[in-house]
Amino acid sequence: MKRLILVTSPPASGKTYISKQLARNLKHVVYLDKDTLIVLSKQIFVVAGQEYNRSSDFFESNIRDYEYSAIVDLAMEALEYDDIVLINAPFTREIRDTRYMNDLREKLIKKNAKLTIIWVQTDVEVCRQRMIERNSDRDRWKLDNWEEYISGVNFDIPEELDDPGCNDDLLIFKNSSDAEFQSSMREILDIIES
Repeated sequence: MKRLILVTSPPASGKTYISKQLARNLKHVVYLDKDTLIVLSKQIFVVAGQEYNRSSDFFESNIRDYEYSAIVDLAMEALEYDDIVLINAPFTREIRDTRYMNDLREKLIKKNAKLTIIWVQTDVEVCRQRMIERNSDRDRWKLDNWEEYISGVNFDIPEELDDPGCNDDLLIFKNSSDAEFQSSMREILDIIES
């Protein structure tokens, strides 16, 4: 059976590094990163004469959901050609939307594929430090308005996605230290490859 893996969590939790390491260690995998679409999104801000702010109402209304739709469409197409597709993207709103997740599972059933969510669990302060260190323009507003930004971010594990009868539907990747990273990487690769 084919598999769509969503590596998800709030920004700066370590999704990209983890996703790339998982993709390097898995066989027959297509790696997709939603951040690849940012170049197109930036152009939408420019054409619309809007300040570049991925936390703005403009972004929410005109860009955000289209980025997710595009990356999922690419993943569905890629499943025609390989066994595993791994998407690196926050999906923080989508994974808590029961209807969205059920629709995604239905689409995957038609592709003879299953869904695995890998939730990256990282301490909030570690995330803040990573944002500072990566020094990206996409984080500028978040860091400048940290209390406002962080009040709207849900770091809770999306337990509602966990089916007790399934061992690979929701996997927790602990990533607040190197030891946690190493242990989680081994455990998750073992589960996916079994």
